[in-house]
Amino acid sequence: MRILFITATRLGDAVLSTGILNALLQQWPKARITVACGPVAAGLFRHMPGLDQVLVMRKRTYDRHWLDLWKACVPTRWDMTVDLRGSIITFFLRSGRRLVMRGGRRPGRRVEHLGAVLGLSPAPLPTVWLNAADQQMAARIIPPSSSSAPIIALGPTANWSGKIWPTAYYAPLWQQLAAAYPSARPAIFYGPGPQEAALAQPVLEALPHAIDAGGRFELTETAAMLARCALYIGNDSGLMHLAAAADTPTLGLFGPSRASEYAPSGRLTRWVEAPGPEGHAPIAALSVERVASAALALLRETQP
Repeated sequence: MRILFITATRLGDAVLSTGILNALLQQWPKARITVACGPVAAGLFRHMPGLDQVLVMRKRTYDRHWLDLWKACVPTRWDMTVDLRGSIITFFLRSGRRLVMRGGRRPGRRVEHLGAVLGLSPAPLPTVWLNAADQQMAARIIPPSSSSAPIIALGPTANWSGKIWPTAYYAPLWQQLAAAYPSARPAIFYGPGPQEAALAQPVLEALPHAIDAGGRFELTETAAMLARCALYIGNDSGLMHLAAAADTPTLGLFGPSRASEYAPSGRLTRWVEAPGPEGHAPIAALSVERVASAALALLRETQP
């Protein structure tokens, strides 16, 4: 059984697609799967069972990246092709069953749209595939979390400035969390590159006892670190979806992005939205008090 799985360029959408990919693995445990995705998401699949290869789609002018993908895939006779990008490429490949997700933005949870591609309702939850090395590395960075001394992950970055909750809010947020959990410790998560580091730096400076858990880790290592945290609080971003997939209790912060479409999907997830019309609310209007209240409520569910 050979399956071609074409997923998203962006990390968050790629994480959401892992639920149906895992469903395919459960249905065909001996399948060999080729994953096509963008460079940012490629590391997500490196420990996936049944992985044959990852084809990294690097955007080129005139959509030539699709031609590159076709050239890489056309020699193979595929038993199944799953295209979550809504392209026509699978119709130019030798394939048995073809499953193509309709393109364009639609109302409703993105994860449910993905599940519908396989006819699954409710949609399977996203997942992450880790190995022992990931978990050993995570244990060196993130100490054990306990009900009296929880490690609370903070994700102050995003790929769009409109989605970023003001970094100045994290110090007063931590004051409220620490009042309830005096032995709690923050861990600051962010992605690679100077832009992410610049967004995280004010929070690291405001919380000097925080663990620096960003910028230099593989995606699976980051997921393993998130899995050791008692709670994740952060913007609508790929890290938020990765935390939920790692089974970390997750609180997503939403302003002009739509929680009705991209709320975190996991076993224990919540979200808070800035006041105003969905899709247009300024995230700076989301108060520290509201975030702290939701975060403490979620902590109490898991850290009594």
